[in-house]
Amino acid sequence: MYDWNWNVLFELSPGGDLPYWKTLAEGTVWTVSTAISAVLIALLAGVPLGAARTMPRNGLVKLCDLYVEFFRNIPLLVQLFLWFFVVPELLPMELGDSIKTGEYSSFLTSVVCLGLFTSARIAEQFKSGINSLPRGQLNAGLALGLTRLQAYRLILVPQALRLIVPPLTSEMINLVKNTSVALTIGLVELTSRTRAMQEFSFRIFEAFTVATLIYLVLNGTIVLAMGRVERHFRQLPGQKPTGSAK
Repeated sequence: MYDWNWNVLFELSPGGDLPYWKTLAEGTVWTVSTAISAVLIALLAGVPLGAARTMPRNGLVKLCDLYVEFFRNIPLLVQLFLWFFVVPELLPMELGDSIKTGEYSSFLTSVVCLGLFTSARIAEQFKSGINSLPRGQLNAGLALGLTRLQAYRLILVPQALRLIVPPLTSEMINLVKNTSVALTIGLVELTSRTRAMQEFSFRIFEAFTVATLIYLVLNGTIVLAMGRVERHFRQLPGQKPTGSAK
């Protein structure tokens, strides 16, 4: 039977300045920081892309489709390596070297890669959200004198955002888990710190049990928070409650 030893969390890490529990806490901070930064990029890029893909077919729509298919169909790990090892080589030498060797190079690369990768998935979900709305809403807005952009901004986009809260919750959970891939380019996030603890202390079960619990707490928090958001925006102003008499 395995001999559990939770005192290992209070032992000093190889650097000799911090106990293991503090190194795991620092890794958690990097995980959360990466996920929050990436989800902001994903929303800022994914929502306009998704809306643009529901416009009448033109060159812009084709470019948006190409963007989504590119980032959605290439494995995340390959994209991460492309951003970290290949893209800097295509830039001017000083800029490329600063990306590869800067103090926050791994963090910034991970944020950009995860953000763009997730934005393609959000764009597809947002497109589906807009397409699920009755076509008459857009036509009514245009008939009232709104431009197409105004009709999207005032009528379609708010409703579509409300509809995609459940799949968006799943994307945010996946994003937190996907941050673990960033250890391959040197980001010292939670999984990286867990592996370091396991390798130096030889306490694999304790290390990964703590990491598992931390990931559960992080993603459980997302589920609870997004559940409240969904309940808050479930009912649109002026809309009859579900099940009410017509």
